[in-house]
Amino acid sequence: MSAPAAPPVPIKGGFARYLDLVKFSHSIFALPFALQATWLAARGLPRWDQLLLIVVAAVAARTAAMSFNRLVDRDLDAANPRTAQRELPAGVLSIGAVRCLVVTAAAVFIASACLLNTLAGWLSVPVLVVLCGYSYIKRVSFLAHVVLGLALALAPLGAWIAIRGVIDGEMLHVLLLAGAVWTWVAGFDLIYACQDADFDREAGLHSIPARFGVAAALRTARILHLVTVALLVGFTLAADLGWIYGAGVGATAVLLAWEHSLVAPDDLSRVDLAFFTLNGWIGVALFAGLVLDRLILGT
Repeated sequence: MSAPAAPPVPIKGGFARYLDLVKFSHSIFALPFALQATWLAARGLPRWDQLLLIVVAAVAARTAAMSFNRLVDRDLDAANPRTAQRELPAGVLSIGAVRCLVVTAAAVFIASACLLNTLAGWLSVPVLVVLCGYSYIKRVSFLAHVVLGLALALAPLGAWIAIRGVIDGEMLHVLLLAGAVWTWVAGFDLIYACQDADFDREAGLHSIPARFGVAAALRTARILHLVTVALLVGFTLAADLGWIYGAGVGATAVLLAWEHSLVAPDDLSRVDLAFFTLNGWIGVALFAGLVLDRLILGT
């Protein structure tokens, strides 16, 4: 099944073009999980300066990774009908401008991490290596989806370290949360990658849909999302959270089931709804559930 051609890129102002380049609105995928870890590590609302630096670091890290990905993939994007109208292949932004964005965002991320504490500062560079290294994985391995999941799973772990400044025993429940993010992201990326299965084969790129087929990829995504729900249940118990967060986990299970009902091997027309809208609500629902659980139940 060939990927549908992308609609023309609308002409926007300069700053809006950069926001489109990195899909800024998709920061909602990882940020709510970083904020959950922040709340737990601080045992409540953190200091305003810590919270600000964590948000800046999370957004800057994602901006660096996404803009780097667009740079690395610009020739592939130009050849793929679905992505040919992205900002770089369409000539909306220059290569030099995007390179400048990568360097600036990476510098902001490292500086924010250093201002938080020493350990966060030291770990910022290897984290960037993982985030940017993802862009090359599909050239050598079909496990790119797993690496992307790992990249986003670093968000709650990094937020915990940003508050505590150490790796301690209490981090166990955040590891369960990170594992849930890992499998969740890998699963929905598998669904999204199904659109490019034919192109990836022709271009010599590696992905689970390209190697094993769309049907197998969708089955794998379902398994990963079952693991996601199991890990969220484990996190709820380990972090001693109450029924409000449990309700958020239940809502997540429903949203994931809905997501899978929207796609089929012979019908990927609703991937955008499954990928963007429903997954965005999952992060928000879980963060709101944690805050309300702590504030109302005092768990």
